[in-house]
Amino acid sequence: MIDQPHPWRRDGVRPPAVEGEYVLRRATAAAAVGNVAEWYDFGLYSYLAGTVLSRVFFPDAGPWAAVYTLGAFAAAFVMRPLGGLVFGPLGDRIGRTRVLSATVVLMAAATLLLGLVPGHGTIGVAAPVLVLVIRMLQGFSAGGEYTGALTLIAEYAPDRRRGFFGSWLEFGTLSGYTLGAGASALVIALLPDDALLSWGWRLPFMLALPLGITGIYLRLRLEDTPAFRQLMDRSPAVAGMPLRRALTIVLVRYRRGVLVAGGLVVAWNVANYVMTSYVPTYLTSTLVEYGEAGTGTAAATGLQVAVMLTMLATITTVGRLSDRIGRRPVLLTGSTALVVTGLPAVWLLRQGLLGQIGGLALMGACLLCFAAVAPSTLPAVFPTLVRYGGLALTFNVAVSVFAGTSPTAIAALTASTGYLDWAGWFLVAAGVIGLVSVAFLEESAGHPLAGARPLASSADLPPPERSPDGVFLEHPRD
Repeated sequence: MIDQPHPWRRDGVRPPAVEGEYVLRRATAAAAVGNVAEWYDFGLYSYLAGTVLSRVFFPDAGPWAAVYTLGAFAAAFVMRPLGGLVFGPLGDRIGRTRVLSATVVLMAAATLLLGLVPGHGTIGVAAPVLVLVIRMLQGFSAGGEYTGALTLIAEYAPDRRRGFFGSWLEFGTLSGYTLGAGASALVIALLPDDALLSWGWRLPFMLALPLGITGIYLRLRLEDTPAFRQLMDRSPAVAGMPLRRALTIVLVRYRRGVLVAGGLVVAWNVANYVMTSYVPTYLTSTLVEYGEAGTGTAAATGLQVAVMLTMLATITTVGRLSDRIGRRPVLLTGSTALVVTGLPAVWLLRQGLLGQIGGLALMGACLLCFAAVAPSTLPAVFPTLVRYGGLALTFNVAVSVFAGTSPTAIAALTASTGYLDWAGWFLVAAGVIGLVSVAFLEESAGHPLAGARPLASSADLPPPERSPDGVFLEHPRD
């Protein structure tokens, strides 16, 4: 159990800030719902890639169609560092909520456009080129979205419950993936193949518009975070800090934090993208091409949805647990599990339906340890002054270079060598990186964020004292 002082106890130096519980929950909803819209598209593209999009945009590519389709998926990650470089420092200057409203607008518009692109049979090679451009626009948006949402929730969450509230961000991410998978499964199950390829696959992409509008509405109604408001009160000149100065602070003064946070991001997101982006294609097409026991699209999607729903049901519990025992034990468990179960999980995927259930369950359990805890761990690495920018730079470079490209790298290695266990080795490598990162990570559970006053929710405060006749006292004793 971590020694956690009462967040409302005055220390004589920095009296705690108190945020209303209702405002806190509204901020959590604004970040999570916007994140649903952001990752709904990533789920759609992942689950439609192997069975639909490869045939619509790369009909003549043969066994390399899946590689090209996943390559367009990976193209989004090329733009993520640029998006982070633009949106992150901007969020440190003008505020979190304004930047996050812009990112969700971009993502919703790009997803809608993706659903309107004509197929290869209509405009030829221009079709995959347009898909590539739109995916890059989505990557630019994602470069500022997720790290901004991380920052928003972490800076609103009370110190004693940051793990719990941070886990709701990944609840939104998993909800987006699940909605994407469910929408994909629905159109595949209900429509004949010809209708699916001609127009049916476009319908789920149209749903991005109402999701995006909801996210924009929630974010525009929200005041900026307590930590950012405190920073502006103390140092209003920060609003004019040059980009070069901000990057220098991150890369020189917080170099260790960049390396530790980057390692955690790699471990977390390799596990994430292997399970959510590569495994659907692996089960439905790769195994079949090599004479192994794969599965149909509906079954593969159903398995993914079942794992996601299980994670949704448990993720906030794990986040709350990290508030009690610390972030490091949970992250250590997830990293160790990746090393031990990475290869067995992939072997199980080739053992029929029961094996596929077991393999996905192992991957989901490893991913849960990171998804529940990383959103409250990563923001604590950087101070308020450069938190959004530092997270955006670290997160997006790590994801783009090492994690988001892993499905494409695995598919290419498999196509080149015929070896079917590459995904397992990627998971083992991710676990090793996670173990090294956790070894150098400082525990942050129960502590204020760097550069901010201790923060409590109004729900955490002790009830006000009453006079003998039951009247609330205006100035209770300390």
